[in-house]
Amino acid sequence: MATGKYQRWQTPEGLGLIEAWARDGLTDEELAKAMNISRDTLYTWRKTHSDISDALTRGRAGAREQILNSLYKKATGFSVMVKVPMRRRTLDGDDRIEIVEKEEYYPPDERAARLWLNADERRRLRDDKDDAPDGGEQVQVVVDL
Repeated sequence: MATGKYQRWQTPEGLGLIEAWARDGLTDEELAKAMNISRDTLYTWRKTHSDISDALTRGRAGAREQILNSLYKKATGFSVMVKVPMRRRTLDGDDRIEIVEKEEYYPPDERAARLWLNADERRRLRDDKDDAPDGGEQVQVVVDL
């Protein structure tokens, strides 16, 4: 009896790869190519094999959170230590290049703040909708800073 190709991807190693690829931002088409299957097959597997679907969901959720965290930092402003080359003159008159650490500040970005607020509001509405007994109602939120 022949085994399905999907069984290779239901192993811990296979599911780990799927999750990592999704976290790295691969599209469904790129995932299917990496798995050596068609995009339609991937769609079918997502519907029929919950472990494969869950691995994709976990990977993409992690990537989404990373992006939201980065967007939040950009929206609120942040500092980062960077290494830069600096020319120094020694006592005997020679020039020397040294690598020094310098704090670099990135001020808050208004566009990033709008994007983050919209994403956060959509997430809250989705969570509220999930908690509502009747499925909740849709609300469009517009943030004008």
